[in-house]
Amino acid sequence: MRIGDFEIHEPPPELTSTSALAMLSPWVDVGKVGSLVLTALETKLGAAELGKLARPGDFYDFTRYRPMMYQAEGQRRVKIPNTEILFAAPGKGKDMVFIHCLEPHAHGETFVESMLHVLQRFGVRRHCLIGGMYDSVPHTRPLLVSGGSNNPACEAALRQLGIKRSNYQGPTTITVLLTEQAAVLGIETLTLLVRLPSYAQLEEDYTGACTVLRIVNELFGLAVDTGELKKLGEEQYKKLDAAVETNPQAKEMVKALESSYDAETRKEPADPSHKLSPEVERFLRDMSKRFGTN
Repeated sequence: MRIGDFEIHEPPPELTSTSALAMLSPWVDVGKVGSLVLTALETKLGAAELGKLARPGDFYDFTRYRPMMYQAEGQRRVKIPNTEILFAAPGKGKDMVFIHCLEPHAHGETFVESMLHVLQRFGVRRHCLIGGMYDSVPHTRPLLVSGGSNNPACEAALRQLGIKRSNYQGPTTITVLLTEQAAVLGIETLTLLVRLPSYAQLEEDYTGACTVLRIVNELFGLAVDTGELKKLGEEQYKKLDAAVETNPQAKEMVKALESSYDAETRKEPADPSHKLSPEVERFLRDMSKRFGTN
């Protein structure tokens, strides 16, 4: 069954009061936060495949997203990069669609149109993009989350949870059109992006994933356990503590970031004694240029 450019498995499920949770790679999936959260939700809710792009080569440059060779049952197989969609129907008005979205290199508007057709076909009422971004924040403080919604009630709930609206301006992804056009179709949209320490750049940031999963549980009325992610995250950040402790420059940087963080969260002046050395300032400027802030 085709819906736009997506091939949907037959027979398609009948979903109601559906919510969609999406991650976007590579744009806002640093630390694989979005991937980790979706995997945790899919495992808990017993998600099954719904569909994927019928011809991913129409949208992706396979010299940038490489096909992967692997062995299965003694045979060599090829996995082609794709945007994949799963679903879970636990009942009680909590049907879910999970979107593992690869950012398109071409025909972005067509990609967005096809995605919107899928959302409409399966009765999606709320679409939430989750992920992570690098920022000049310390790993020694609770991670901050930026986000917003086109629904005033949801926007108020985000503020009550301590989630700040992003003031980012600059380059973005073509898939942002989905958020704009979904609103026109009456679909509630929201974004949750955790701010990760740019000096760490962990391949999988479990503390970031745990932070986002807790918020998703709260907003969507779920009860997916965060204990394993919390434990793994604490172990990772303890190793960061040890690494920082042996590096005077890193200690100086973290103290300055802590002072800036405290000033931002408590609305008080930063400690002037935590002035950065020129070397550390250059490091942070380089990080800011490389990753930006959303």
